Amino acid sequence: MKHSKPDNKGLNIIIVGCGKVGATLTEQLCKEGHDITLIDKNVQKMQSLSNLYDVLAITGNGASYNVLKEAGVEDADLIIAVTNSDELNLLCCTIATQVGNCAAIARVRTPDYSAEVEYLRGRLGLAMIINPELETAKEAARILSLPTALEVNAFAQGKAEMAKFRISEGSILDGMTIMDLSRKIITARDKKANIIVCAIERDGEVYIPSGNFEMKAGDLISFVASSKNTRLFMEAIGMKSDRVKNTMIIGGGRAAYYLASCLLAVGIEVKIIENNAARCEELSGLLPKASMINGDGTNEELLKEEGIEYAESFVPLTGIDEENILLTLYAKQVSNAKIITKINRITFKDVISELDLGSVVYPRYITAETIIAYVRAKKNSKASDKIETLYHMFDSRVEAIEFLVESESAVTNIAFKDLSLKKHLLVSFIYRKGRIIIPTGQDCIHVGDTVMIVTTHTGFHNILDILEEA
Repeated sequence: MKHSKPDNKGLNIIIVGCGKVGATLTEQLCKEGHDITLIDKNVQKMQSLSNLYDVLAITGNGASYNVLKEAGVEDADLIIAVTNSDELNLLCCTIATQVGNCAAIARVRTPDYSAEVEYLRGRLGLAMIINPELETAKEAARILSLPTALEVNAFAQGKAEMAKFRISEGSILDGMTIMDLSRKIITARDKKANIIVCAIERDGEVYIPSGNFEMKAGDLISFVASSKNTRLFMEAIGMKSDRVKNTMIIGGGRAAYYLASCLLAVGIEVKIIENNAARCEELSGLLPKASMINGDGTNEELLKEEGIEYAESFVPLTGIDEENILLTLYAKQVSNAKIITKINRITFKDVISELDLGSVVYPRYITAETIIAYVRAKKNSKASDKIETLYHMFDSRVEAIEFLVESESAVTNIAFKDLSLKKHLLVSFIYRKGRIIIPTGQDCIHVGDTVMIVTTHTGFHNILDILEEA
């Protein structure tokens, strides 16, 4: 059964590559009402997607001028190249920008190229270069810096964080209302942990909580704060806020390299177990401070020998989802480690959530969200603001959207208490001149502010979307 598109006019978008990322982009962008043309050499993959969505599928090489012309590149608004080849992606986008007037986004995963992103963008005229493995590593590193959290995401150029955790039995938050939170949660230094609870999931339902909402044990809580206040708050409610001291990584692929680089840079000890001897040798040269073990990371005896029982964190990054899941379940049995599980392909989210894998990262969704944020901003190019960041929460039932307000509009210079805001929506923070402001009813939006909205409404393109329609 095909998914229907909204009536609003979308962009003409060409997607080259119908792998995991390409398929996810096709699903998301079709939902948002865009006209999608797919290019791939794999007829079966394209047929599968064209059976599900209203798309045009063209078989061929995305770097071929004739194939691109057949796909309508001369009239396209955007081309997104996400094949498995960095070089093909770059070439495809370069040709497209030369023969058409479209913007171009390329997936580039090789570390050598990633170090030259700004140069490549400028020289090749690309709108964006994305690296799923690097972004996955950054997300994992943020979680390991706050190990009691299930998710940690950065906003406002890294000045603000959104963290998610589960309220445990016996927590001081159990039975507490949102209204009482700021009054009761005070650190030992008598400084308020200035945070805002922006979304709560309970028994499969998601809430944008009001002041009288009562939190309970078992609730999944997402809150926003400055980096400093994130840790103050976690300490105040009795949860560990110190980063891990060491980690064990299984698999020596690109994601492992990027993650190890991030962790070593902040003084976290890293041990990588990789089966391929040549790759071990290569990584030893690239990461001289890491401990490299050449062996089978799925071997129970080897894991015990290398100290899995005592590791503070454990991150399986093999290329096989099933292996990552089994390794996670094993680590939970034999250790108290903070565990992060990477899932590339498996789509059974309900099953995965029942397994209680802890923190789970999905590279393809990270990539898709970055691109969708760009697409919404491009569609909204004549508006008084632009989307900086888009983040989907709670299985895409909630969106966190970061808007940069570039000119005056119906939402600027008016106190929030006097604005007619949509229900099920929360203004989580204002980023102004390097400072994070958790807003009250007296605050207002100024030109130049970055504003983050959390809402159960999906598909916002414009800051004006926060207002109730007249």
